[in-house]
Amino acid sequence: MVVAGAGMAGVQTAVALREQGFDGTVTLIGAEPHQPYDRPPLSKAVLLGKAEHSAFDVDFESLGIDLVLGREVLGLRPADHALDTETGPVPYDVLVVATGAEPIRLPGAEGVPGVHLLRTLDDAERLRPVLADRHDVVVVGAGWIGAEFATAAREAGCAVTVVEAADRPLAGALPAEVAAPMTGWYADAGIDLRTHTRVERVEPGAVVLDDGSRLPADAVVVGIGARPATGWLAGSGVELGAYGEVVADAALRTSVPEVYAVGDCASFPSGRYGERLLVHHWDNALQGPRTVAANILGAATGRPPAVYDPVPYFWSEQFGRFVQHAGHHAAADTVLWRGDPAGPAWTVCWLRENRLVALLAVGRPRDLAQGRRLIESGTAMDPGLLADPGRPLKAATA
Repeated sequence: MVVAGAGMAGVQTAVALREQGFDGTVTLIGAEPHQPYDRPPLSKAVLLGKAEHSAFDVDFESLGIDLVLGREVLGLRPADHALDTETGPVPYDVLVVATGAEPIRLPGAEGVPGVHLLRTLDDAERLRPVLADRHDVVVVGAGWIGAEFATAAREAGCAVTVVEAADRPLAGALPAEVAAPMTGWYADAGIDLRTHTRVERVEPGAVVLDDGSRLPADAVVVGIGARPATGWLAGSGVELGAYGEVVADAALRTSVPEVYAVGDCASFPSGRYGERLLVHHWDNALQGPRTVAANILGAATGRPPAVYDPVPYFWSEQFGRFVQHAGHHAAADTVLWRGDPAGPAWTVCWLRENRLVALLAVGRPRDLAQGRRLIESGTAMDPGLLADPGRPLKAATA
């Protein structure tokens, strides 16, 4: 077994193969030279100097996992059952593609001093002294990563301006009425949020906006999204989707035999939601590998494939708030609020035919835990009871 990618999805796939009884060779290949590590702490503890690293607590040697680091994958030749890398080909019987996603870069900003991304351990280490010196920081993008970095920068004492092209934070992730209360969080934290604004150009020490204003910037942090890291699969025959992601089936198999895909780089069909999902979140990279391992081992014994159809989940810590989201709200026909969005704790519930399909919980972890189970079970809800923030979600069923 060869696993390409040593992030969460790749590491968990290698571990799951061992846990489920595979006793053959497992090779885990990572492009970075560092021990495999978890990414969420990069925008929090590692960035603020509260932790030196976030390496996974996995004993690869005792598990018999051959860890190959600092080797980038360059191509795939299915006819030869070979993975091409910068130091030569690696043969495989079964390959798992787990190369994750790569950040989208700001056009025209490459090579300008002081421009940063926040995706890798090296990125966090380059940014740590910027925060320690309390510099002027401009964040481009008010998505999840932009909000988390802005939170850390303010905690460190930096002057922070966030520039967002859309009319609100999280425009690509949440409906306008749900994201609207979050706009005030920036001002409450002492952050200058500029919406409807684009970056015209980045200069050393400054960002020039499309309205002509000029922002001082000792550092510019770009957080405008990520795309699947699948360019290396060009010409391999592996089907890619509209976003460049690997198109996997319900068992996380690709269009090429003996090649699976999992994590940020792959989409999968959801029977629960009736559409194909591309989920760029930590929990997907944790859960998917168990299905991949089970199906790899099951294929050898003729066992029917396990279907991967999770309730997507993620969380974000920003501006002193713990924000959690479960499910997929695109197909909802009803939106219900639990609590006052101007307050410290509230929840938004999305329903379809009176069944919970998604929820966003701010400071209400019990709502999230109960709601996630209700989404999984497809239990019918009573909208009137559900809207009462004093009633537990599990007691609001029809």
